[in-house]
Amino acid sequence: MEIVGTTTESDQGKMNKHYMTWEEVCRRAAGLKQRIVNQVGPQYALHGITIYGIPRGGHFVAAMLSQWFTVVADPNNAMVFVDDIVDSGTTKKRWEGKHNIPLFALVERNETPDWIVFPWEVTAEENEETVQNNIQRILQFLGEDPTREGLVDTPARVVRSYEQLFAGYKGDVAGIFTTFAEDSCDEMVLLRDIEFYSTCEHHMLPFFGKAHIAYIPTDKVIGVSKLARLLDHFARRLQIQERICQQVTDALNTHLAPLGAACILEAQHFCMTARGVQKQHSVMVTNSLTGIFRDDQAARAELLQLVRAR
Repeated sequence: MEIVGTTTESDQGKMNKHYMTWEEVCRRAAGLKQRIVNQVGPQYALHGITIYGIPRGGHFVAAMLSQWFTVVADPNNAMVFVDDIVDSGTTKKRWEGKHNIPLFALVERNETPDWIVFPWEVTAEENEETVQNNIQRILQFLGEDPTREGLVDTPARVVRSYEQLFAGYKGDVAGIFTTFAEDSCDEMVLLRDIEFYSTCEHHMLPFFGKAHIAYIPTDKVIGVSKLARLLDHFARRLQIQERICQQVTDALNTHLAPLGAACILEAQHFCMTARGVQKQHSVMVTNSLTGIFRDDQAARAELLQLVRAR
């Protein structure tokens, strides 16, 4: 069976590392399921076959097979053991010999001379290395030489820039909401002209502009800088402009329970200015209005007047 994935030179003697992809793991899991059925026998219904995952790689394999079989926590209740790889064979002999039941693995060592690295074994450093390798391949696809002086460090720089551009995937939005009790404030709170940067999920090109975020509190207010942080939390992802508006107002409603919440975005999109129709000065405007901003015309008019005031 062919082993696929990213290949690099390994420290394991002269062996190469093969970083197996999740796609390959899923394909192998389906094949493993059929091998188990063939050996255990068709007289059992699929979920009547009990399996136990050998710690620790076997736990991942058992989880993938749980869609067909019943996973048990006690090896004494298992009809089959599963593991990620049969390497030296010592583990296979020990478990089969002790319990007198078969052990199946995603990979048998005799299938390949290479060192297999499963997705659940990849460290953060190795994962970053894999991403950098992929960026090098993109440079080659573009017709560039990734080994020339100006591009040697580009993959590492791109990874570092991604960590900032897509920082919105990290952290918890609830942590942004340090609130203060304030009974006396029942007028609109508006933070206007907040710069933001995001990345279009359709072409992975930037869009950027300014945001206006408002709410009318009931008994809680939030620090002004937290509104900007809330915007960044959702903008620093692969996004569409409309969704950012909705996510911001949803978060305000969830954590502040205001009388109304509003988010208006004005942005230029590189997918329109640098490619496609190439309209250089077009600005897309989107909004999400909830509560009193949606239902009360006077409140909406006041919001728009304050946004436009200069």
